[in-house]
Amino acid sequence: MVSELISQRSWATEAGTQRFLRRHAHGKAADAYADIFRMRLSSIGVGTYLGAATDEVDAGYEAAIIDAVRRGINVIDTAGNYRCQRGERVVGKALKALTESGEVWRSELFVASKAGFVPFDGAPPPDKAGWMRDCTVARGLATDADLVAGCHCMTPAYLREALDKSLDNLGLQTLDVLFLHNPETQLQVIDRATFEDRLRLAFEALEEAVAAGKIRAYGLATWSALRAKPDERDHISLARMLELASEIAGLRHNMRAVQLPLNLAMPEALTLPNQPVRGHLLPALDAVRELGLLALASGPLLQGRLGRGQPAHVPQLEGLATPASLALQFARSAPSVTSALVGMASVAHTAENTRLMAQPKAPLAWLHAAAQAHPGAGLAGL
Repeated sequence: MVSELISQRSWATEAGTQRFLRRHAHGKAADAYADIFRMRLSSIGVGTYLGAATDEVDAGYEAAIIDAVRRGINVIDTAGNYRCQRGERVVGKALKALTESGEVWRSELFVASKAGFVPFDGAPPPDKAGWMRDCTVARGLATDADLVAGCHCMTPAYLREALDKSLDNLGLQTLDVLFLHNPETQLQVIDRATFEDRLRLAFEALEEAVAAGKIRAYGLATWSALRAKPDERDHISLARMLELASEIAGLRHNMRAVQLPLNLAMPEALTLPNQPVRGHLLPALDAVRELGLLALASGPLLQGRLGRGQPAHVPQLEGLATPASLALQFARSAPSVTSALVGMASVAHTAENTRLMAQPKAPLAWLHAAAQAHPGAGLAGL
């Protein structure tokens, strides 16, 4: 244990997550932890996206992450561009405090980050566009054409540097998953063939990162790509992504995870058949199951908007006292969702969210009824 705490030379493992489960299962529902890739992961995870780039917000997140882990959450998600790298750095501080105190082992926690959007450093600079170009094109990591919309880059050279920076921010030597962050951003500018060429190069770099022990797996974190209709420009086929990964690394490739939004106003991952799999169109979460992927659901509260109230005709569930708990229950209960990621910037947030893990997941019939009843359902343009 001592060497693990000093070097953090580990990742989420079967033994580690089972150990975490044994300590925290008391008082939780039988389905509070998902069984995926021989790991047991909490059905609610910590998100770190929202908030100002300030020391005060950092302190709230650090306390919340520590409290969430103590309450039984072992999934933590962040990204290099969240709050100007402060998202990753505060996760790193919380992990350091938890592991050095002996409260948890690194192998008990599943930690994911993302690369793709060029991050600021600590605070937004006066010249944002100039900063992003200086961090990429000016340093020879990309060309002007590679820097899409002035902010998104996934060249191999850039991804390698972004990964190293993320590991440094987090104080880790290995990430459980590195997601390509909203790769559909590129489809607003380039054609599909060029996009796939860029993905092949990115996947090759990520396979090299797996071989080097810097990540355990990689995947796609999307916003619109897995909610769009097949004929829409930003649509991405999961089956096609796995084909590209297989072209690079064969059937033993390490493209194993997706992150996608799922909430009462945006239920497409559950309800919209848009993913071609073996001759059929399936909703994204059904495709996740058929293709054997891990799925994290983002935006369950739609950046807090669904926590302020639900329409009266959305069916209620016994034991859920707040609109936020109802909305989070929807996301965490969807079949094939490993963990629903919700922002926790204060200890008060963690207390409310983790209480939900004592509730069994909602039945599928309720999920479909709630999705159908919410007036925001199907608003793919959000």
